[in-house]
Amino acid sequence: MQNSLEQAMLQIALDLNLNLPSGHHYQRLIQSLQSVLPCDASALFILDESGLLSAAAVNGLSEEVLGKKFDPKQHPRLQAIMDSRQPVRFPASSTLPDPFDGWLKDDPNRSIDVHDCMGCSLYVEDHLVGLITIDAMQIGAFKRVDDITVATFAALAAATIRNVNQVEALRKSHRQQQSMNQVLIQEAREKSGELIGISPEMEGLRNNINMVAHSDYAVLISGETGTGKDLVAHALHANSSRAKQPMIYVNCAALPESLAESELFGHVKGAFTGASSNRAGKFELADGGTIFLDEIGELPLLMQAKLLRVIQQGEVQRVGADKNIFINVRVIAATNRDLPQEVEAGQFRRDLYHRLNVFPIKVPALRQRQEDIAVLSGYILDRVRLQFHVAKLQLHPQALTALEHYHWPGNVRELEHTLMRAGLRAIQDQQHLIGKQHLSDEVSHKTGAVEHGNTSALPNTPFELRGAVERYQTKLISHALQQSNFVWAQAAEFLQMDRGNLYKMGKKLGIKPSKLRDELI
Repeated sequence: MQNSLEQAMLQIALDLNLNLPSGHHYQRLIQSLQSVLPCDASALFILDESGLLSAAAVNGLSEEVLGKKFDPKQHPRLQAIMDSRQPVRFPASSTLPDPFDGWLKDDPNRSIDVHDCMGCSLYVEDHLVGLITIDAMQIGAFKRVDDITVATFAALAAATIRNVNQVEALRKSHRQQQSMNQVLIQEAREKSGELIGISPEMEGLRNNINMVAHSDYAVLISGETGTGKDLVAHALHANSSRAKQPMIYVNCAALPESLAESELFGHVKGAFTGASSNRAGKFELADGGTIFLDEIGELPLLMQAKLLRVIQQGEVQRVGADKNIFINVRVIAATNRDLPQEVEAGQFRRDLYHRLNVFPIKVPALRQRQEDIAVLSGYILDRVRLQFHVAKLQLHPQALTALEHYHWPGNVRELEHTLMRAGLRAIQDQQHLIGKQHLSDEVSHKTGAVEHGNTSALPNTPFELRGAVERYQTKLISHALQQSNFVWAQAAEFLQMDRGNLYKMGKKLGIKPSKLRDELI
């Protein structure tokens, strides 16, 4: 018996390393136990969170037992086994009811009672996880079975439960990660949209995207608000070798400074108040794929330094952790700020700027590609038409002219919102043709005076030309600065003139962006 006992225990230990289907570890353990112990039935039970026992494997008992849950409070023998850390024996003379009486497999009439019974609780460290039972119809069958043998089987059973639970937890985590990746990939595809336009500026933009997409170079996308920088980022990812991996979006402007490090790099349980569990950061989630750092110019200087270290070293350290995690992530960043000017002003790290600016892409403003307005309008109105299930929705030529003469400070996003509102008004009027009356007052009014030669705004009394021109220049430059986040370079693009000349003109006229900003506040 000694050789067969050692062989059975060795087999159980070897089974712990096997990748077996669910439940097979438990069944093989019970079979090994019954092959060396003088019993007619055996069972392994797992304790669930509600305090009930579920049979994970049985041998010699009816399979119906596998579908039952046993409440220890209603089965004193099971409760006694659970209450002891040592094996418990129940002699044939015990008056406690046996939970398996009438459940022996070869008992069609359910009339055979169990005579001898043993059991042992199963502990993983100090946590009760279940129990095993062995039963025999022969009185005194377990007299020659010592407690250490049963306790050894119990220890192996507990190790099996722990091993199976850990493997299942890893599989579940892997399935969740795969599911999360698929969701993120799908979201990236849904948000990718299209880069619409036939202008030379758009052709140049597409060429730049195609040129750098297949590399792993960091890309810095710049452009005014509403130009579609996010579409460029998604196009870069979709055309890269990482397209089947997730693209993780981070809005740096929306990151609370106190939580920015945790959001980007993750944290471990107990790292700070409220950190109740380990959490992966955005960089870990993007491992193998792309991370898109939108509004990178809004990131605080302290976080800029930590971000630089991650990009340089290719590894992250969770808040509160004592080891680093290696990652393989492509970085795409976007900003509507003039980062070189921010660098000169000490608001953005020079070394981080050069790390991000490996391949710069400038997204043109809508006023720089006015020939695309007709194409964009058709694309946007078609989406509006489909959304509201109307057969036709078009622009009247006068409305299109108004759109093409407007300066679009909010770029494509403003055009989209303008057309959505105009489309709704036309649909409400039961018209399929959008006229100037359906456009916003700002768009239609700013083109009306030009189209109709309206001179009502001109003075009717003598005036000094130079002073009037300077006042008008002051108004134009101030307006351009307000529309460009008070950045001279962006205001120069707005007015389509050289940045240096605009700065000199503004200085001559006494225009100060800081004063304009304060006046607005």
